[in-house]
Amino acid sequence: MTTQFHRRTLLTSTLGLGALAVLSACTGTSSLPSVSTSGASGQPSTSPGLSPEVYDALVLAGPVAADSLIAASPWAQAIKAQGYLRRGGAETSAIFSLKDPTSGRVTGFDAGLGDLLSRYITGGQDVSKLSQLTQVTSDTRETVLQNKTVDAVIATYSITPARAEKINFAGPYYSSGASIQVKSDNTTIHSVADLNGKTIVTQTNSTGITAIDANVQNAEKLLLADNDSCIAALVQGRADAYVLDQSILLSNAVRNSQVKVVGNPFTTDPYGIGLNKDEADAKAFVNAFLQTIYDSGVWLNLWKGTVGRFLETEPTPPALGSVEGS
Repeated sequence: MTTQFHRRTLLTSTLGLGALAVLSACTGTSSLPSVSTSGASGQPSTSPGLSPEVYDALVLAGPVAADSLIAASPWAQAIKAQGYLRRGGAETSAIFSLKDPTSGRVTGFDAGLGDLLSRYITGGQDVSKLSQLTQVTSDTRETVLQNKTVDAVIATYSITPARAEKINFAGPYYSSGASIQVKSDNTTIHSVADLNGKTIVTQTNSTGITAIDANVQNAEKLLLADNDSCIAALVQGRADAYVLDQSILLSNAVRNSQVKVVGNPFTTDPYGIGLNKDEADAKAFVNAFLQTIYDSGVWLNLWKGTVGRFLETEPTPPALGSVEGS
Protein backbone atom coordinates (compact mmCIF):
# COMPACT_ATOMS: atom_id res chain seq x y z
CA MET A 1 0.00 0.00 0.00
CA THR A 2 1.31 3.48 -0.92
CA THR A 3 0.35 6.57 1.00
CA GLN A 4 0.93 9.79 -0.93
CA PHE A 5 -0.29 13.23 0.08
CA HIS A 6 0.09 16.42 -1.88
CA ARG A 7 0.89 19.77 -0.23
CA ARG A 8 -2.18 21.19 1.48
CA THR A 9 -3.17 23.31 4.45
CA LEU A 10 -4.27 21.22 7.42
CA LEU A 11 -5.92 24.04 9.32
CA THR A 12 -8.55 25.92 7.35
CA SER A 13 -10.60 28.96 8.20
CA THR A 14 -13.66 27.50 6.49
CA LEU A 15 -16.18 26.00 8.91
CA GLY A 16 -18.85 23.53 7.85
CA LEU A 17 -22.22 23.16 9.56
CA GLY A 18 -20.82 20.48 11.86
CA ALA A 19 -18.06 22.78 13.02
CA LEU A 20 -20.52 25.58 13.68
CA ALA A 21 -22.51 23.18 15.81
CA VAL A 22 -19.36 22.42 17.75
CA LEU A 23 -18.84 26.08 18.54
CA SER A 24 -22.42 26.61 19.62
CA ALA A 25 -22.22 23.58 21.88
CA CYS A 26 -18.98 24.60 23.58
CA THR A 27 -20.21 27.15 26.08
CA GLY A 28 -18.36 25.63 29.03
CA THR A 29 -15.86 23.00 30.05
CA SER A 30 -18.60 20.40 30.46
CA SER A 31 -19.40 20.46 26.71
CA LEU A 32 -17.46 18.09 24.49
CA PRO A 33 -17.06 18.99 20.80
CA SER A 34 -17.94 16.28 18.31
CA VAL A 35 -15.30 15.91 15.62
CA SER A 36 -15.84 13.47 12.74
CA THR A 37 -13.50 12.13 10.09
CA SER A 38 -14.12 10.99 6.53
CA GLY A 39 -10.77 9.79 5.26
CA ALA A 40 -10.04 6.25 4.18
CA SER A 41 -6.91 4.46 5.31
CA GLY A 42 -3.91 5.98 3.57
CA GLN A 43 -5.82 8.87 2.04
CA PRO A 44 -6.34 12.41 3.31
CA SER A 45 -9.80 13.38 4.45
CA THR A 46 -11.78 15.72 2.21
CA SER A 47 -13.42 17.38 5.21
CA PRO A 48 -11.96 20.55 6.71
CA GLY A 49 -9.37 20.09 9.42
CA LEU A 50 -9.66 21.68 12.81
CA SER A 51 -9.98 25.42 12.27
CA PRO A 52 -8.43 27.65 14.96
CA GLU A 53 -11.92 28.27 16.34
CA VAL A 54 -12.81 24.60 16.63
CA TYR A 55 -9.34 23.76 17.98
CA ASP A 56 -9.80 26.35 20.73
CA ALA A 57 -13.28 25.04 21.50
CA LEU A 58 -11.95 21.51 21.88
CA VAL A 59 -9.17 22.60 24.25
CA LEU A 60 -11.58 24.70 26.32
CA ALA A 61 -13.84 21.65 26.62
CA GLY A 62 -10.98 19.83 28.33
CA PRO A 63 -10.97 19.18 32.08
CA VAL A 64 -9.53 21.46 34.76
CA ALA A 65 -7.83 19.84 37.75
CA ALA A 66 -9.24 20.29 41.22
CA ASP A 67 -7.32 22.62 43.53
CA SER A 68 -6.45 19.65 45.72
CA LEU A 69 -4.66 17.91 42.83
CA ILE A 70 -2.62 21.02 42.08
CA ALA A 71 -1.75 21.46 45.76
CA ALA A 72 -0.40 17.90 45.87
CA SER A 73 2.06 18.48 43.01
CA PRO A 74 4.89 21.04 43.30
CA TRP A 75 5.48 20.62 39.56
CA ALA A 76 1.90 21.58 38.74
CA GLN A 77 1.95 24.41 41.30
CA ALA A 78 4.95 25.99 39.55
CA ILE A 79 3.25 25.79 36.14
CA LYS A 80 0.04 27.29 37.49
CA ALA A 81 2.02 30.14 39.06
CA GLN A 82 3.75 30.96 35.75
CA GLY A 83 0.42 30.75 33.95
CA TYR A 84 1.43 28.55 30.99
CA LEU A 85 3.18 25.30 30.07
CA ARG A 86 6.70 25.46 28.64
CA ARG A 87 6.55 22.70 26.03
CA GLY A 88 9.44 21.19 24.13
CA GLY A 89 8.26 20.30 20.66
CA ALA A 90 8.22 21.11 16.97
CA GLU A 91 6.60 23.76 14.83
CA THR A 92 7.04 22.13 11.41
CA SER A 93 5.33 18.77 12.04
CA ALA A 94 2.08 18.81 10.11
CA ILE A 95 -0.67 16.87 11.93
CA PHE A 96 1.23 16.86 15.25
CA SER A 97 2.66 20.33 15.85
CA LEU A 98 2.53 22.90 13.06
CA LYS A 99 2.96 26.67 13.26
CA ASP A 100 0.67 28.87 11.19
CA PRO A 101 3.00 31.50 9.70
CA THR A 102 0.22 34.10 9.64
CA SER A 103 -1.19 33.77 13.15
CA GLY A 104 1.85 32.27 14.86
CA ARG A 105 -0.41 29.63 16.44
CA VAL A 106 0.89 26.06 16.83
CA THR A 107 -1.74 23.33 16.53
CA GLY A 108 -1.95 19.57 16.03
CA PHE A 109 -2.16 16.40 18.11
CA ASP A 110 0.95 17.01 20.24
CA ALA A 111 0.29 20.73 20.46
CA GLY A 112 -3.27 19.99 21.54
CA LEU A 113 -2.11 17.65 24.29
CA GLY A 114 0.20 20.40 25.55
CA ASP A 115 -2.59 22.97 25.52
CA LEU A 116 -4.99 20.54 27.22
CA LEU A 117 -2.39 19.81 29.91
CA SER A 118 -1.81 23.52 30.46
CA ARG A 119 -5.54 24.17 30.71
CA TYR A 120 -5.86 21.24 33.13
CA ILE A 121 -3.30 22.91 35.38
CA THR A 122 -3.92 26.64 34.92
CA GLY A 123 -7.60 26.76 34.01
CA GLY A 124 -6.66 29.31 31.34
CA GLN A 125 -9.31 30.56 28.92
CA ASP A 126 -7.08 32.01 26.16
CA VAL A 127 -5.82 28.97 24.26
CA SER A 128 -3.25 31.02 22.35
CA LYS A 129 -1.48 31.74 25.64
CA LEU A 130 -1.61 28.30 27.25
CA SER A 131 1.76 27.05 25.95
CA GLN A 132 5.18 28.47 25.23
CA LEU A 133 7.05 26.37 22.66
CA THR A 134 10.77 25.62 22.65
CA GLN A 135 11.81 23.78 19.49
CA VAL A 136 13.70 20.54 20.15
CA THR A 137 15.46 17.89 18.08
CA SER A 138 16.16 14.24 18.83
CA ASP A 139 19.52 15.38 20.22
CA THR A 140 18.21 18.08 22.58
CA ARG A 141 15.05 16.61 24.10
CA GLU A 142 16.69 15.15 27.21
CA THR A 143 18.90 18.21 27.68
CA VAL A 144 16.06 20.75 27.80
CA LEU A 145 14.30 18.59 30.39
CA GLN A 146 17.40 18.06 32.50
CA ASN A 147 18.27 21.76 32.61
CA LYS A 148 14.59 22.69 33.12
CA THR A 149 14.33 24.87 30.03
CA VAL A 150 10.91 23.24 29.52
CA ASP A 151 8.29 21.69 31.79
CA ALA A 152 7.52 18.80 29.43
CA VAL A 153 8.48 17.48 26.01
CA ILE A 154 5.53 16.44 23.83
CA ALA A 155 7.07 15.77 20.45
CA THR A 156 6.29 12.30 19.02
CA TYR A 157 8.81 11.23 21.66
CA SER A 158 9.23 7.44 21.59
CA ILE A 159 9.60 5.76 24.98
CA THR A 160 12.76 3.67 25.31
CA PRO A 161 14.50 2.19 28.37
CA ALA A 162 17.70 4.07 27.49
CA ARG A 163 15.94 7.41 27.41
CA ALA A 164 14.08 6.53 30.60
CA GLU A 165 17.42 6.37 32.40
CA LYS A 166 17.79 10.10 31.80
CA ILE A 167 14.22 11.40 32.07
CA ASN A 168 10.77 10.21 33.13
CA PHE A 169 8.01 9.31 30.69
CA ALA A 170 4.31 9.71 31.36
CA GLY A 171 2.08 7.67 29.08
CA PRO A 172 2.25 6.22 26.54
CA TYR A 173 -0.33 8.55 24.95
CA TYR A 174 -0.11 7.20 21.37
CA SER A 175 1.45 4.30 19.45
CA SER A 176 3.03 4.68 16.02
CA GLY A 177 5.78 2.69 14.28
CA ALA A 178 8.74 2.96 11.96
CA SER A 179 7.76 3.34 8.33
CA ILE A 180 9.40 4.20 5.01
CA GLN A 181 9.47 7.43 3.03
CA VAL A 182 10.75 7.65 -0.53
CA LYS A 183 10.65 10.15 -3.37
CA SER A 184 7.26 10.40 -5.04
CA ASP A 185 8.56 8.94 -8.30
CA ASN A 186 10.17 5.92 -6.63
CA THR A 187 8.70 2.66 -7.95
CA THR A 188 11.17 0.14 -6.53
CA ILE A 189 10.75 0.41 -2.76
CA HIS A 190 7.45 -0.87 -1.38
CA SER A 191 8.33 -2.48 1.95
CA VAL A 192 11.13 -3.01 4.44
CA ALA A 193 12.39 -5.99 2.40
CA ASP A 194 13.25 -3.59 -0.42
CA LEU A 195 15.62 -1.60 1.80
CA ASN A 196 18.36 -4.24 1.96
CA GLY A 197 21.64 -2.76 0.72
CA LYS A 198 20.17 0.71 0.31
CA THR A 199 21.30 4.06 1.75
CA ILE A 200 18.80 5.02 4.43
CA VAL A 201 18.62 8.37 6.16
CA THR A 202 17.24 8.86 9.66
CA GLN A 203 17.67 11.25 12.56
CA THR A 204 20.53 10.96 15.02
CA ASN A 205 19.51 9.58 18.42
CA SER A 206 16.20 8.37 17.00
CA THR A 207 14.43 5.01 17.10
CA GLY A 208 14.86 4.91 13.32
CA ILE A 209 18.43 3.73 13.89
CA THR A 210 17.27 0.73 15.91
CA ALA A 211 14.54 -0.05 13.38
CA ILE A 212 17.06 -0.09 10.52
CA ASP A 213 19.61 -2.19 12.42
CA ALA A 214 17.02 -4.78 13.43
CA ASN A 215 15.19 -5.12 10.12
CA VAL A 216 17.45 -4.18 7.22
CA GLN A 217 20.52 -6.04 5.96
CA ASN A 218 23.64 -4.30 4.67
CA ALA A 219 22.13 -0.83 4.92
CA GLU A 220 24.28 2.26 4.76
CA LYS A 221 22.91 4.70 7.34
CA LEU A 222 23.03 8.46 6.85
CA LEU A 223 22.41 10.16 10.22
CA LEU A 224 21.29 13.79 10.23
CA ALA A 225 20.24 16.12 13.02
CA ASP A 226 16.62 16.89 12.18
CA ASN A 227 13.63 16.01 10.05
CA ASP A 228 14.08 18.75 7.45
CA SER A 229 17.68 17.68 6.82
CA CYS A 230 16.53 14.09 6.28
CA ILE A 231 13.85 15.17 3.80
CA ALA A 232 16.42 17.24 1.90
CA ALA A 233 18.82 14.28 1.70
CA LEU A 234 16.04 12.09 0.32
CA VAL A 235 14.86 14.64 -2.25
CA GLN A 236 18.44 15.36 -3.34
CA GLY A 237 19.11 11.66 -3.92
CA ARG A 238 21.71 11.29 -1.18
CA ALA A 239 19.52 8.57 0.35
CA ASP A 240 17.20 5.98 -1.16
CA ALA A 241 14.73 6.06 1.73
CA TYR A 242 13.98 7.78 5.03
CA VAL A 243 12.99 5.60 8.00
CA LEU A 244 11.28 7.09 11.05
CA ASP A 245 7.94 7.06 12.86
CA GLN A 246 5.01 6.80 10.45
CA SER A 247 3.38 9.80 12.10
CA ILE A 248 6.28 12.09 11.22
CA LEU A 249 6.60 10.72 7.70
CA LEU A 250 2.88 11.25 7.06
CA SER A 251 3.32 14.85 8.16
CA ASN A 252 6.18 15.25 5.70
CA ALA A 253 4.08 13.92 2.84
CA VAL A 254 1.26 16.31 3.68
CA ARG A 255 3.51 19.34 3.28
CA ASN A 256 5.87 18.10 0.55
CA SER A 257 4.60 16.58 -2.69
CA GLN A 258 8.09 15.32 -3.55
CA VAL A 259 7.87 12.50 -1.01
CA LYS A 260 5.47 9.69 -0.17
CA VAL A 261 5.06 6.96 2.46
CA VAL A 262 5.09 3.32 1.35
CA GLY A 263 4.10 0.09 3.07
CA ASN A 264 2.95 -0.37 6.64
CA PRO A 265 4.81 0.31 9.91
CA PHE A 266 7.24 -2.51 10.67
CA THR A 267 7.89 -1.67 14.35
CA THR A 268 5.87 -0.35 17.28
CA ASP A 269 6.82 3.02 18.78
CA PRO A 270 4.89 4.23 21.84
CA TYR A 271 4.97 7.99 22.41
CA GLY A 272 5.38 9.45 25.89
CA ILE A 273 5.46 12.86 27.56
CA GLY A 274 9.01 13.57 28.69
CA LEU A 275 9.51 14.96 32.20
CA ASN A 276 12.44 15.85 34.45
CA LYS A 277 13.45 12.98 36.75
CA ASP A 278 14.02 15.35 39.69
CA GLU A 279 10.35 16.37 39.64
CA ALA A 280 9.09 13.01 40.78
CA ASP A 281 5.48 14.12 41.27
CA ALA A 282 5.13 15.22 37.63
CA LYS A 283 4.79 11.73 36.15
CA ALA A 284 1.88 10.69 38.37
CA PHE A 285 0.19 14.05 37.78
CA VAL A 286 0.48 13.83 33.97
CA ASN A 287 -0.64 10.20 33.94
CA ALA A 288 -3.75 11.22 35.90
CA PHE A 289 -4.37 13.96 33.33
CA LEU A 290 -4.00 11.49 30.44
CA GLN A 291 -6.42 9.04 32.04
CA THR A 292 -8.91 11.86 32.50
CA ILE A 293 -8.86 12.88 28.84
CA TYR A 294 -9.00 9.23 27.78
CA ASP A 295 -12.11 8.63 29.88
CA SER A 296 -13.84 11.88 28.88
CA GLY A 297 -13.42 11.41 25.14
CA VAL A 298 -11.34 14.56 24.71
CA TRP A 299 -8.27 12.54 23.62
CA LEU A 300 -10.24 10.76 20.88
CA ASN A 301 -11.79 14.00 19.63
CA LEU A 302 -8.34 15.57 19.35
CA TRP A 303 -7.12 12.49 17.45
CA LYS A 304 -10.10 12.67 15.07
CA GLY A 305 -9.39 16.26 14.16
CA THR A 306 -5.66 15.72 13.56
CA VAL A 307 -4.16 12.25 13.01
CA GLY A 308 -7.60 10.73 12.35
CA ARG A 309 -8.01 12.73 9.15
CA PHE A 310 -5.40 10.46 7.57
CA LEU A 311 -6.02 7.06 9.18
CA GLU A 312 -9.26 5.13 9.05
CA THR A 313 -9.25 3.04 12.23
CA GLU A 314 -9.94 4.80 15.51
CA PRO A 315 -7.34 3.86 18.12
CA THR A 316 -7.85 2.80 21.70
CA PRO A 317 -5.73 4.91 24.05
CA PRO A 318 -2.71 2.86 25.14
CA ALA A 319 -2.63 1.68 28.74
CA LEU A 320 -0.54 3.98 30.92
CA GLY A 321 2.73 2.40 32.03
CA SER A 322 2.25 -0.47 29.57
CA VAL A 323 5.68 -0.32 27.92
CA GLU A 324 9.20 -0.61 29.28
CA GLY A 325 10.45 2.83 30.27
CA SER A 326 7.03 4.28 31.05
